[in-house]
Amino acid sequence: MADETEVRFGILGCAQISIKFCKAISKAPNTKLIAIGSRSLEKATAFASEQGLSDAVRVYGSYEAVLEDDKVDAVYIPLPTALHVTWAVKAAEKGKHVLLEKPVAMNVAELDQILEACEVNGVQFMDGSMWLHHPRTAKMKEALSDEQRFGQLKWIHSCMTYNPGPEFFKNSIRMKPELDGLGALGDIGWYSIQAILWSVNYQLPKSVLAFPNATLNENNVIISCGSSLHWEDGKSATFHCSFLTYVTFDVTILGTKGSLRLHDLTLPFEESFGYGTFSESSEVDYGKIEQGMWCPKPNEHVVETEFSQDVWMVKEFADLVGKVKRLEMKPEKKWSIVSRKTQLVLDAVKESIQRGYESVEIVMK
Repeated sequence: MADETEVRFGILGCAQISIKFCKAISKAPNTKLIAIGSRSLEKATAFASEQGLSDAVRVYGSYEAVLEDDKVDAVYIPLPTALHVTWAVKAAEKGKHVLLEKPVAMNVAELDQILEACEVNGVQFMDGSMWLHHPRTAKMKEALSDEQRFGQLKWIHSCMTYNPGPEFFKNSIRMKPELDGLGALGDIGWYSIQAILWSVNYQLPKSVLAFPNATLNENNVIISCGSSLHWEDGKSATFHCSFLTYVTFDVTILGTKGSLRLHDLTLPFEESFGYGTFSESSEVDYGKIEQGMWCPKPNEHVVETEFSQDVWMVKEFADLVGKVKRLEMKPEKKWSIVSRKTQLVLDAVKESIQRGYESVEIVMK
């Protein structure tokens, strides 16, 4: 007899990230993978075999078949960004809860179609930004919220880069406008924008201004770019994302009394060991600085965690889905708001680049 508290997942597509998701489902309590579909039965079968999936996992040669499976409660969608609006809407219309890989859409208009379908059909939506679910993220928020230690937030900078090599530039979906089109901005710029918005409790900036000389490929897909963000109260932020430089996943948040720095935001260095680290400093002795002695060494905080961040994400999503299934609550809208605000800023950065690096005002529609 099936466990009624269990959330049963299907996966649309056999992308590399699906491997990580399969492992996360196997470790998250009250979740079970029961179906996987690809564009061909051969590819789905090969994936199931390579990942050692249980024979009980149903293998389908189409995405539609997964959505037609009435045993599937929720779907994870790691398809190319240009396909998200089609398959996320279809999933919602079939009553499947939607865990959608980031970037969630090509633009906010597409995302609005997805969110509307989820709301109309009463299904939970969440994007696949794993770092937001790591326990250290909540601890970092505590530090930023402590006015005695951190003061008032003034400035944020995030740098998300990696150099994937020549094959990536030839073959990756990130380089093909018909499949993705957002390039580095959608892939890793998403994290920078999201981290900045998270830092300010998702208060949208008044305007964004892309830095000159963004690098685009021959198909006008962004390979490297950066931008500044500005708020009416004087806060500002900058970020840089690129496929052209060595791997870096940094964020720095500066307040009047303290600072917080993280060098492994999206992929914790020691996540597999069950903990993450971050640094925060305060109470600078300015007298010593004037004497030529630099700032004190920041305090390092260790946050122990039972699960890795991908498992936490799956667990939190499944917990929400379970409550909706049991009619204990309606779908939680927080995650739709987070994704939409991130998409709004991403769209504005892209528009600034397209308009010759002009300032673009953010308007909440």
